[in-house]
Amino acid sequence: MAAEPSTKSKAWAIFDRIVADAAPNGEHSNPWVKDESGALSYEPDYDTLIKLLGVPLYLKAPTTTGVPALALDVWLSYELRRSGLDADAVWPRPSAPRILPGPIVSLLNKVTAKERDALWKRLQAKTPPSGAAASSANILGKNYLKQVDVVMSNWAAGPELLISTKRMDSSFGKNAANRVEESYGDAKNLRLRHPLAALGFVYGLRSTIFDESPDKAEWLIDLLQKLGREDDAYHAVSLIVIEYGPHLAVDETADDEGDGEDPLVEAGVIETDEADGGQEEYIEQSEIDIALATLPVVELPWERVPVDLRPDRFIAEMIRRVIDATPVNLHKNARARRAEAEPRPLLGAES
Repeated sequence: MAAEPSTKSKAWAIFDRIVADAAPNGEHSNPWVKDESGALSYEPDYDTLIKLLGVPLYLKAPTTTGVPALALDVWLSYELRRSGLDADAVWPRPSAPRILPGPIVSLLNKVTAKERDALWKRLQAKTPPSGAAASSANILGKNYLKQVDVVMSNWAAGPELLISTKRMDSSFGKNAANRVEESYGDAKNLRLRHPLAALGFVYGLRSTIFDESPDKAEWLIDLLQKLGREDDAYHAVSLIVIEYGPHLAVDETADDEGDGEDPLVEAGVIETDEADGGQEEYIEQSEIDIALATLPVVELPWERVPVDLRPDRFIAEMIRRVIDATPVNLHKNARARRAEAEPRPLLGAES
């Protein structure tokens, strides 16, 4: 009898369907709009984010599986593709293997169909050729390796965009500060080696903190705002407040709720037995259909989030920095999407 697919494999299958449905045939909507004065703004696809955030709740996935935070990673990579950045250069990719270097993509596009099929078979195996495909991106900072959750990189330019995500659904009093302090150190480590890369941090926080620890919530929001103003830390920081019913909460038995990441493994100090590549267990389409039809309801109370920490500002700033740090002949599609921004309809205007 075949083994039951892992929670993460199930999550990936559902995530992939949600993203595919949001961009039929790989065609993404243009997120850029203009106001009356011609000023650009970015309009994130929050409907897709809500669906993705419902997946870990549907699977009852604890934070130690990494699935709750993965929902944020998938959405951010989807938004970067919406902005016009190269779909294969933005990791995680919308299909396995999640990390695939540019030269490998270029090779796949230039070989015969028979050779391409053979190469894909190797790349999607449980243990693909080392360095050719991976399930996570470890980036060398000034002093140590760091797993970065959302990345855009290529051989010629190196890392151009690096986004770290953290998520906290409980244990606010003990862990909220720890996660931000860790991220500040990670920012300095990455920024010092990659000063031109757009560096961002996204924090997912369950709304119950405002009732359980309002002082901690106020302090944390203030700290996140300051984190985005440091000259040697992040270029942009975002907060996503996630609201769902108590009946959907996952029982976290550990005293210290982790996020499924081990800093020593990320730094290459401790070896891991986890496969490096792209094979993920097959999930029946009928099972995915059932999941999509019964996803738990998640809300995003934006009134809790200061304007300067909202994702629209965050994504726009990250894209701006990528474009400003490269010559005009690079990222042409992303530049074109901004130039093709449609005027935002006026409130109360007749359709």
